[in-house]
Amino acid sequence: MAKLVGVKVEVFSIGFGKKLVCKKFGETEWCLSAVPLGGYVQMKGQDDSNPYVKSDDPDSYNAKSPWQRILILLGGPGFNFLLAFLIYLFIAFTGWTKLAPVVGQTIPNTPAAKVLKKGDKIIEINGVKIRSWDDISPLVQKYSVLHMEILRNGRIFNITLKPKVETAKNVFNEEVKRKIVGIVPSGDIIKVHYGVLEAFKVAWDKFVSDSTLIVKGVQKLITGAVGLNTLSGPIGIVDITAKVASYGWQPLLLLAALLSVNLGVLNLLPIPALDGGHIMFNLYEAVFRREVSEEIMVKLTIGGWIILGSLMLIGVYNDLHRLIGG
Repeated sequence: MAKLVGVKVEVFSIGFGKKLVCKKFGETEWCLSAVPLGGYVQMKGQDDSNPYVKSDDPDSYNAKSPWQRILILLGGPGFNFLLAFLIYLFIAFTGWTKLAPVVGQTIPNTPAAKVLKKGDKIIEINGVKIRSWDDISPLVQKYSVLHMEILRNGRIFNITLKPKVETAKNVFNEEVKRKIVGIVPSGDIIKVHYGVLEAFKVAWDKFVSDSTLIVKGVQKLITGAVGLNTLSGPIGIVDITAKVASYGWQPLLLLAALLSVNLGVLNLLPIPALDGGHIMFNLYEAVFRREVSEEIMVKLTIGGWIILGSLMLIGVYNDLHRLIGG
């Protein structure tokens, strides 16, 4: 994106810290660096570690208009989002591994206990075809009465049940009211294949769902609804990646997509030193026709690094505490 608007890219590095291997192509030095926690693009006239670094040359970052700089800054998060979407699209095309819509057991004293049995395959709910277990919950939440078509011992049955409302825990460990029918999946695994247009819709819906989840998570951290003890850092990412990898390539790809969405969302936070902070500064300049004062920018950038460093330390502490304490 920098090259697109005529900014000289001095370094493209995978990893941070000491440069281990570098090769120059054109005007850009392409490097592998020692600390494998992401990477960076170093543009002429822009340095997050030293806000005083500037250049007025025509091919420098500072010489470009605020809107051109914003375009550059959106490049990183934008490609994080694009990568996640392409992963979801690839999985949708090749076959998405999901739980089969087969009842493993019913929970006593629930609506399903009276009408459903172990081994029942749910074919349709209120006219909607059921392809996997994931399709069931949204329909349970949507309707007050469920007209279900099921396959039992080779025969089709039509049943009706009313979900009941219970208190449950959501992904943020908060108590919420949810409709339930009282069924547990059998654990059978199937592959769901999608047509071209359907695959794009499925990939987009999954991308939106993951993005929304992460935005809500950040919001709850800021408001205190979710504690800092839920944060995780690099050690936690390595640990969960190793565990997920044991389940096969598809769960690993899905985790990679989730991490990519996570990185894109977090990078857009209005914290100086992140892309979102720089976008905030450039929006100020575009609206008020003047730059943020150098003194304020330096102070805010230092404050941003302190916030990021603190969050990283909390994440590492939490990771170690989980690993040591089980």
